[in-house]
Amino acid sequence: MMTSRRPATPFSDELGTPAEMAADGRAASRNLGLQSRLERAARAAGRPAPSLHFDDYPAEVGKREIRVSEAAARLAGALHLHLD
Repeated sequence: MMTSRRPATPFSDELGTPAEMAADGRAASRNLGLQSRLERAARAAGRPAPSLHFDDYPAEVGKREIRVSEAAARLAGALHLHLD
């Protein structure tokens, strides 16, 4: 059985022009959603830093309530942990 082999081409023949490769990179970043992340980072870098003054945050934020399910309480009891 005879297999047909293509002639080996140099790697550089498979590459596109620098402009084509740059366009491919931009298209890939758009498709992966990287461009929007970079744009958000650039906008955030241009904004001023958040304030450290207490008066700028007058609202009191309540603590979240942690609920322990019945299954978690049974597991904790079996492991001799105390979840109150």
